[in-house]
Formats: sequence, C-alpha cells, structure tokens
Amino acid sequence: MGDWPILSLVTFLPLVGAAFVLLVRGDSVMVARNARAVALWTTLINFALSLVLWINFDNSTADFQFEEQAPWLSDTITYHMGVDGISILFIILTTFLMPICILASWDSIKSRIKEYMIAFLVLETTMIGVFSALDLVVFYLFFEGGLIPMFLIIGVWGGANRIYATFKFFLYTFAGSVLMLLAILVMYFDAGTTDIPALMEHTIDSGLQKWLWVAFFASFAVKIPMWPLHTWLPDAHVEAPTAGSVILAAVLLKMGAYGFLRFSLPMFPDATAYFTPMIFGLSVIAIIYASLVAMMQKDMKKLVAYSSVAHMGFVTIGIFTLTTQGIQGGIMQMISHGLVSGALFLSVGIIYDRMHTREIDAYGGLVHRMPKYAFVFMIFTLANVGLPGTSGFVGEFLILVGVFQVNTWVAVLATIGIILSAGYALWLYRRVIYGALEKENLKEILDLNRREILIMAPLIATVIFFGIYPAPLLDVMAVSVEHLIGQHSAGLDAVRAISVAGN
Repeated sequence: MGDWPILSLVTFLPLVGAAFVLLVRGDSVMVARNARAVALWTTLINFALSLVLWINFDNSTADFQFEEQAPWLSDTITYHMGVDGISILFIILTTFLMPICILASWDSIKSRIKEYMIAFLVLETTMIGVFSALDLVVFYLFFEGGLIPMFLIIGVWGGANRIYATFKFFLYTFAGSVLMLLAILVMYFDAGTTDIPALMEHTIDSGLQKWLWVAFFASFAVKIPMWPLHTWLPDAHVEAPTAGSVILAAVLLKMGAYGFLRFSLPMFPDATAYFTPMIFGLSVIAIIYASLVAMMQKDMKKLVAYSSVAHMGFVTIGIFTLTTQGIQGGIMQMISHGLVSGALFLSVGIIYDRMHTREIDAYGGLVHRMPKYAFVFMIFTLANVGLPGTSGFVGEFLILVGVFQVNTWVAVLATIGIILSAGYALWLYRRVIYGALEKENLKEILDLNRREILIMAPLIATVIFFGIYPAPLLDVMAVSVEHLIGQHSAGLDAVRAISVAGN
C-alpha cells in the first residue's frame, strides 16, 4: 500500500462522516433523511476500505502490517497502529456489521436521528481503534472511549428502564478498566515503554505478572462478560435499541477476549498458566449456568443475551487451551457469534417493531403469516446451536478438539452446554414460529420487507459460506496464532530461567 495511511483512514473515516452528519441542516424530515444517508454511505465506504486491508494482507507473516507510528505526548507515548492476522478479522467484522446496524435503525429510530447516527459513527471509530492500537495508552483510550457512545445509545434511545441499565453497564465496565489503567502505569515504569510489540518481548517478573494479569482480567472479564460479572449484559440488551444490541453482542463483547489474546497470553505467560484452571472453571459455569437460565426466560432478548454469555464461555476456554485448534476455534467462535447473535437480535427486533413486545408467549404460529421470517430465523437458530454447515459449528468443533488435548473433564462439561443450547434455541423457535395462529393481533402481521431482506441476506450468506468453507478466516489467522503460542512458550521459558538463576 506504499505510504498510504489506510489503517488510520479506516479508523477515523467514521468521525469524518459524523462531522458531516453534524453539519446537516434543514427541516426535521430532511435532516433525518440526510443523516441516515451520510451514515450509511460512510459505513459502506469504510467496509470497502477494510476489504482493501484484507486483500493486501500478507498471510505468510506474523508481523504487524500497515503500521503507522508517530510521536505523541512528549515522545513518552506514540501513536502506533497496526494489524496482524487476528486483529484484522475483528476490523472486518466491525465494518461489515455497521451498515447493517444503520439500515436496521432506518425506521425504528424516530427521534434525535442525527445524534443517533453520530453516536454510532463515533462508536465505530473506537471499536476499530481497539483492534488497531499498538500502544497500551492508545488502546486504553479507544477501549474506554467506546463507553461514551454506547452509554448514549442505550440511555437516550433505549427502553423504559434504560437509565438503570445504562448506569449498570457503565459502572461495571469502567470499574474494571480503572485497574487496567493502573496496570498500564506499572508496566510503563517496569519496561520504560507502552509500545505493545516491545512489551511482548519484555520479560516481567513472575510475581508482578500475576498482579498485572488480575488487573487486566478485571477489565476483560467484565467486557466479555464472564460469570459472575455478567449481570449487566441482560439488562443492557433488553433496554438497548435493536442496533445497539447487535453491536454490543457482535463487537463490544469481543474486546475482552481480544484483550486476552493481545496482552494476557504473550505478556503474562507465567500468570496465564497459573490462572488457566480458574478460567476453565468460570467458563464451564458460565456455559451451563447461562444455558439453564436462558431456558427460563420469557423475554426473547434476555434469552439471546444469556445465550451470548454461554457462547463466550466457549471462547475463553478455547483461548486458554493454548493449542492451535483451541485458539483458532475461539477466534472463529467470536466471528461466528458476532454474525449469529447480531442476526438473532435483528430477528427479535423485526417482530418487536411490528408488535411492540418481546414476550415469547405473545407469539405463536408466525410461520403462517411470515414464512420468509420463519426461514431466516431458522437459519440463525440452527447456527446458534452449532449445526454442521454453519459457522457456529466450525468454532465449537475446533475449541472441543483443542480442549480435549488439555483437559477431558472441561471438554465433557462444555459439551453439555451444546446440548443445552439446542434445548433453549429450539424451544424458542417452536414457541414463536410453530403452532396455530390463534392470537388475533398476529393475523394481520406482515412478512419481511425489502429492507429487512437486504439486512438479513448478507448475514445468511456469510454464516453459511464460512460454515462450509472457513479457510479464508483460518488462513489469515494461522501464522499469527502459531506466533502467539510461540511467544507464550518463549515467555514461560524466560521467566523460569530468571527464577532458576535467582535461586
């Protein structure tokens, strides 16, 4: 790409779009129409630019690519950006989903449309920045900056109990991140730099590693969220507008797991080995507990939210197996979950826009009036279960292959979660779609319109394509995953060598 700063362009183009939306003038109808159009075209152009990144990405090296570096804050902290085979996939996921979120908000958001579009565009910049940052402080600024637009999206355009859900979301995530900020300061004084590639080569004392690992864990575990720090998620999902739920489940939850991959494994290898049994235990509890709670839900959004907690439990298990299959499976599961959970929240939003209720008992027999919707909902329900031929199967299978190599009991208990997921997902589908169309208010409900089909078609295509042919994703991440495992092993050896020399 020569000297073209394409990564900064992809990161900050949404802010340019937000500035254009801010300048929109006219009557309320014109402002709404133009704000939507500018936001949609900005996200579409940004997605096209991110595909340029992918096309020009070199799969054969684990080095960071498209690097940009400039002095900042008296040369102590640098603006350092770059991507590897792991982070580029999450950038593509983010830019792919953003136009879908804008389209999903086209008719459902009726007030303060200009401000809503600005919030989403700012959120896109912060999310891409998290996956692009190669400096700890820059990462932290993007990581925390995303709280502000999400806070507004839920708090202004959310449901009746939105204020409670918003403050709970903000306080949970911010409290964990304060500890991460303290850890960043400690790492700076220990290594003399906040540059992420340099810190990956720096050996930190074993005792200090454990404290730093816990501080980063406090932030990442809340973000994922891991049990028992998950209680903010169902409330946030229920109160958020549909597009807010989509981006929360599809991208924001992935930041915590990405943090484990980027920081915990390569920088704190000894602490990672020490705390891995705890991660396995919490993840198994999350899978089984969240699946059982999902079965008891009466609200469709809450059911999908608890499903997300269970699926992210699989992700953390895969990451901490420290095997090639486990980590690749964890990344695949994150990508798949981003597509499938986002699609499920969109599916719930479609019928909520028509009936203004998410209660499962309010529905039944929709297949008689909405056959297209029934087909779309079926695809994503089966993908959520992990049916072979969908992207959900690839990630779960690789995770189980990886964890069976490390701990058979964890693998067996995690498999129970797959069985339970089939239970609550198919139960939801049967209650909403099948049966007699008995409720009078459902007899005039309309099937999917053109805009909704346009939203769902690319999601169906990607879920099935990557379920049948996952190689494009696996090939991109393969070398970076192997390098990550090598970094972890080398870090362990360095810490143990220092320990032996000290004795």
